[in-house]
Amino acid sequence: MRTFRLLFPPISMDNPRTPRLQRLLQLMLHDKKARRHLTRDHHELFFHCYFHHYVKYRTAPFQKEMFRITENDGLQTIVITAFRGSAKSTIMNMSFVLWSILGTPGKKFILLVGQTQAQARQHLKNIKEELENNPLLRGDLGPFREEEDEWRNSCLVISNYNAKIMAVSIDQSVRGLRHKEYRPDLIVCDDIEDLQSVKTREGRDKTYAWVKGELIPAGDTGTRIVFVGNLLHEDCLLKRLQREIANGNLQGIYREYPLLNKEGKCLWPGKYRTMAAIEAERRRVGSEAAWQREYMLRIIPDLERLIQASWITYYRELPTGDEDFRFRKVATGIDPAISKEDSADNTAMVSGRMYGFGENMHVYILPNPVNEHLTFLETIQRAKSLSLVLGGGEKTTLHVEDVAFQRGLIEELDAEGFHVIGVPTKGQDKRARLALASHMIQSGRVHFPMHGCERLIEQLVGFGSERYDDLADAFATLMLPLLEIKGHTHHSDIWKLNEGLTKSALAEEREHDRFFYPDHSGDRDNGSYGDILHMEF
Repeated sequence: MRTFRLLFPPISMDNPRTPRLQRLLQLMLHDKKARRHLTRDHHELFFHCYFHHYVKYRTAPFQKEMFRITENDGLQTIVITAFRGSAKSTIMNMSFVLWSILGTPGKKFILLVGQTQAQARQHLKNIKEELENNPLLRGDLGPFREEEDEWRNSCLVISNYNAKIMAVSIDQSVRGLRHKEYRPDLIVCDDIEDLQSVKTREGRDKTYAWVKGELIPAGDTGTRIVFVGNLLHEDCLLKRLQREIANGNLQGIYREYPLLNKEGKCLWPGKYRTMAAIEAERRRVGSEAAWQREYMLRIIPDLERLIQASWITYYRELPTGDEDFRFRKVATGIDPAISKEDSADNTAMVSGRMYGFGENMHVYILPNPVNEHLTFLETIQRAKSLSLVLGGGEKTTLHVEDVAFQRGLIEELDAEGFHVIGVPTKGQDKRARLALASHMIQSGRVHFPMHGCERLIEQLVGFGSERYDDLADAFATLMLPLLEIKGHTHHSDIWKLNEGLTKSALAEEREHDRFFYPDHSGDRDNGSYGDILHMEF
């Protein structure tokens, strides 16, 4: 071994066409000892040696980065999303697995995770076929055998290295899995979500809970885990892991490799030499949605969505409320669900502050909306408390859908002296009512806090596919009266917010505000209004 170290110092794969490297590659093809030594610490060299038949184009820089990532033992969590045909699965789900057994990592028990058992078995089958048909691998790895354990998980056992590769799916338990004394020390998850599973929060939460509650604990302190897949939803598993890595809650690395980067530069010029070649590939794919999702790594919204994620605008601080953009009202939309059963809907309360007039009217949604299981009495108490807190001790307006049992809530709050607006459905369903307010979001006149409204935004963007929509309903109930009310002397009148106000009307509204919608502009003088951003109701 010392002789090899003297003959072959550290190798750089930056230029695989150098004469020295070409000679080394030829040597490796014919000398087992040289091959074993030279590939031990170099995954990229291992790949070009044992999987050279996969190399049809010059290796791209992003692929070299993937090799370097796998060689860095300090990265315990690896999250990779790359365009279709980028060789990400070949590198991560096949080459990396085998190099981890033959090479320096010396892994003993590897899990290949698929969304279904059939998919997981296919991952294992790909490795098995490579072992059977690749003479270099077969000769260097030695004999292997295929078996099923007591849970009918497919396995490959590589006796010479005391190693096992097992295929598992996300619908089964992996607790307590062992190969002799080894717990899983490398886990590779490839496409464990699809468009159907990410459609609802329930489906996304189920996958996430399995990964966090079953899969990761199945490993040990030095276990490395790799996630490979596509971006299918703003809240899919890969995006959740990305956020955890970005905010420091998860140690690891996240990488996205679209075919064309933000500057329009192709990431694999060896395969796609010209823009004409890329355009030909685009035409071959046929579907624009598939092209954007699979090649450009863009999250494609459902065509039936009422509200697109790109419409959402955020604020860090509430406006100061000068004369041209005056604070006008604060109100709360309530969607009650009078049940505390776990399967029941939540009672939701969404509050917002309104500024400006006419086309310059904007609504700033306040953070931390109520979203809980509450009884009828608890709903009344919470609504009263919220109304008073938002008004600094004065009663602020509550909007409640005027239908069925909810009318009792309106009557009870009204009897206690709270200003309640009953919002009639006018025969419209939830989707139609939300659609009436959607243009305000699209035009950038509804703003959400940077933090504290994540679940509300999720329900708005996913309305119709998410299982729960309580917050979205409360949002619509908040917005509709703001779009329709125009009166200033009687709360049964209607106030057009899309028209500017005369001086006399403005004075009249201010008088109206002192009774029903207290003017808290004085709060701004002492800065107390900013505390709203930190309230939890």
